[in-house]
Amino acid sequence: MTEYGSFPGARPRRLRTTPVMRRMVAETRLHPADLILPAFVREGISEPVAVSAMPGVYQHTLDTLRKAAVEAVTAGVSGIMLFGVPEEAKKDAAGTAGTDPDGILQVALRAVREEVGDDLVVMSDLCLDEFTDHGHCGVLDAQGRVDNDATLERYAEMAQVQADAGAHVVGPSGMMDGQVGVVRDALDGIGREDVSILAYTVKYSSAFFGPFREAVGSSLKGDRKTYQQDAANSRESMRELALDLAEGADMVMVKPAGPYLDILAKVAESVDVPVAAYQISGEYAMVEAAAEKGWIDRDQAIMESLTGIKRAGAQMILTYWATEAARALR
Repeated sequence: MTEYGSFPGARPRRLRTTPVMRRMVAETRLHPADLILPAFVREGISEPVAVSAMPGVYQHTLDTLRKAAVEAVTAGVSGIMLFGVPEEAKKDAAGTAGTDPDGILQVALRAVREEVGDDLVVMSDLCLDEFTDHGHCGVLDAQGRVDNDATLERYAEMAQVQADAGAHVVGPSGMMDGQVGVVRDALDGIGREDVSILAYTVKYSSAFFGPFREAVGSSLKGDRKTYQQDAANSRESMRELALDLAEGADMVMVKPAGPYLDILAKVAESVDVPVAAYQISGEYAMVEAAAEKGWIDRDQAIMESLTGIKRAGAQMILTYWATEAARALR
């Protein structure tokens, strides 16, 4: 007979005995309200177009985008982040389709607001890369380099037209120095103090963005290493965070999510504003591809990856599984 008090004296497994016990003592809980759905809307199509590298994700028409927004509301998702995909002929060096009040992204913002009103937080990607013929997130100088300050002028205009089109939140994602301050001034300058800024504070130059380029029809040749962050750096993220907060960011984001959970945790521990993380296209595609091969349990992998992001400190998670995950959580 084992003597009282002999090894093992501590038995943590007692709190893992049943599903209800595990649920009761869970330290991290996902909720549909944590989730934001990124969505693509493409100009000039009559039927949604499947993104081959992201099974289950589509470039929407305006009608199917409206439907996706309603489905997100019904599932309990909090927000939708819109990305516009213009017709190829409308791309130019300055990305003028991105600041055209009748450009696809602005049309989509109006359509979604008309459909769901304030039942969903309608967010807009504030960047030029979808609209430029060179695929960079800003305008180029004579040497072909991204001109930071000239790009800020374009972002200011973009913020104003997106606000006028109905965005509750704008998400400057180009990683230009000073972008949050310029966008805040631009919004306040037209009396839109009510529009929030979700700052893409920590955005790494990542291989995991690959499928996204198909989704937005990117024209990029080369990379964005001169403005997106280096994967080797951590302190740099905290400097970007301090700058964005000083410039007036209402919320901050880490992107990608899964490969940078350490950065997400550092950011979350350092701020008193809401923190978002974007589970990006490559993260999504890897799970879907492995599940298709039968190598992993798809549903468990989705929930485990989202729980890990929440556990690391994200209050909001942008994920292409938002509506599906929200339904499962309900």
